[in-house]
Amino acid sequence: MLRIGFIGGGKMAQAMAKGFVSAGLTKNENILASCIPQDTVSLKGLKELGIPTTFDNKDVVKQSEVIFLATKPLVIPTVLQDVKSVVTPKNLFLSVAMGVTLKTLEQNLPAESRVIRVMPNTPALVREGASVFVRGSSVKDDDAEIAKKLLAAIGTCEEVKEYDLDPVTALSGSGPAYIYVMIEALADGAVRMGLARDLAYKLAAQTVKGAGTMVLETGSHPGKLKDDVTSPGGSTAAGLYQLERGGLRAAVITALEEATKKCKEMAKTSQ
Repeated sequence: MLRIGFIGGGKMAQAMAKGFVSAGLTKNENILASCIPQDTVSLKGLKELGIPTTFDNKDVVKQSEVIFLATKPLVIPTVLQDVKSVVTPKNLFLSVAMGVTLKTLEQNLPAESRVIRVMPNTPALVREGASVFVRGSSVKDDDAEIAKKLLAAIGTCEEVKEYDLDPVTALSGSGPAYIYVMIEALADGAVRMGLARDLAYKLAAQTVKGAGTMVLETGSHPGKLKDDVTSPGGSTAAGLYQLERGGLRAAVITALEEATKKCKEMAKTSQ
């Protein structure tokens, strides 16, 4: 059973902790999370999960093998300087702080500290996350395997290069928000045509989930799956024509481009 610590106990930390326990990788009592006394929301959530808490970040490092850095990006250097004196070779750090580079993380920890950058997304709350990770200069294969095992407990996991993280953040990090808009729009259209709203939301959400599962499990190109649904002269063809007229593809592509640019800007300010 891994001893896991969280510096920062917000929703993402709670989601990951819940997933790790559900997957049998650790137990509640083997987790320790730190947060500030004023963060009553996080404290309440952690208490409900049965996870011990502390107000001292050093306690987390001392008592944990794997430490997740889950605070706001701007405070990461301060947090690492605070715990630096108690870091030992047994500690493996996984940072979920957006935009904080491996270089910054390693510079604020003792030499040869093992650091991995992680980018999960909010569906981790229901163990349907899409996560990636990047290994630091001192990370061994065994460390990477631990990261994979942990992240796979809350969804899917892929290893990438650090330069991939900005477009990954724009895609899977921000992507759920784009999909929620699409679900809302699908439901609004159905309501306009007379369907009850509750049913419209349920059908729209399940349709998106089912379509995603089809792509993942069949391995087919999305274009082929689209063609399989589109009969000549049918209702799907009519709807797709309107989506093309409205510039859906261009809008989505541009959204990813602008989100990636924003990630790069934020990365610069966090150094």
